[in-house]
Amino acid sequence: MNIKLIAIGKTDNKNLIALIEDYKKRLGFYIRFEFEIIPDLKKVKHLSEAQQKEKEGELILAKTQTADVLVLLDENGKQMDSIAFSSYLQKHMNAGIKTLIFVIGGPYGFSNAVYKRANGKLGLSQMTFSHQMVRLFFIEQLYRGFTILKNEPYHHR
Repeated sequence: MNIKLIAIGKTDNKNLIALIEDYKKRLGFYIRFEFEIIPDLKKVKHLSEAQQKEKEGELILAKTQTADVLVLLDENGKQMDSIAFSSYLQKHMNAGIKTLIFVIGGPYGFSNAVYKRANGKLGLSQMTFSHQMVRLFFIEQLYRGFTILKNEPYHHR
């Protein structure tokens, strides 16, 4: 199985980039992982919130195939602890899914078309985090999930 994380907009913070790169490298021991950034839209001052979500949604959907499982990282999504998330990953691997895609939306969330296409929603926390931090937190949780599945000591129960 391949896992892909799609996010809108680049990260400028060099410290976050370094940490994300570290966890991407670690994940490579367990799974094929790809982190794809969709550049920020240009000239958004002239776009309504709905128009911006629509344009970002088109870019997100263009990165998916029909057979991909698409999971949105959404504040209203199902929340789970790290052990439950590792089981969630295992179930998807057991199902023979070729590509599991997680998406971090833009500043206003997702368009209706993206919600309609999605196979599920996950919430990381009831707290609000910057989209830049969510990238790191999610990739770290992916790594933690695989260490749990392999019974490695990274996750202390």
